Amino acid sequence: MTTENNLDLAPIRFDTKIAVLLREDLEPWQRLNVTAFLVSGLGSELPEVVGEAYEDADGVPYLPMFRQPVLIFEGTKETLRTAHTRALSRALPRALFTSDLFTTGNDRDNRAAVRAVGTGELDLVGLLVYGPRNAVDKVLKGARMHP
Repeated sequence: MTTENNLDLAPIRFDTKIAVLLREDLEPWQRLNVTAFLVSGLGSELPEVVGEAYEDADGVPYLPMFRQPVLIFEGTKETLRTAHTRALSRALPRALFTSDLFTTGNDRDNRAAVRAVGTGELDLVGLLVYGPRNAVDKVLKGARMHP
C-alpha cells in the first residue's frame, strides 16, 4: 500500500464541532424529538456541514447527511442557561428548543412561542451549537456526554 493510500485511511479530525445539549430531565421521546428539531436547520444555514448524497450498491440514492458526527450532551437547567449565554457571547451558530414547543403543533406557533419570551427567561430544554472545536468545548463546559 502506498503512503498516499495510507493517508486516505487516516482518521479524519474536524476543526469544527456540532453539539446538542439536552436538559437531563427530558423523557426519552422528548430527547429524540428535541435533537431532531435542533439539527434540522443547521444544513440549510451552513451547507458546508453537509456531505455528498449516498448511494447503495444497487444505485438507490439517499439524502446527504452531516459530514461529521453530532455529539450529544446533557446537563441541568442551569447548565443549559450558562451554555446559551456562552454561545451568545461567542456569536456561534445556534438553535434552541424551549419547553413551550412541546405544546405547539406547527412551525408558526413554535416561532411565536419563542418570540413571546425574553432571552433570559427562555425555559431551555435543548441547545445546538456549531463552531470551532475549542469554542464549542468552552460553551459546553460543565455538560456531560449523553449516556
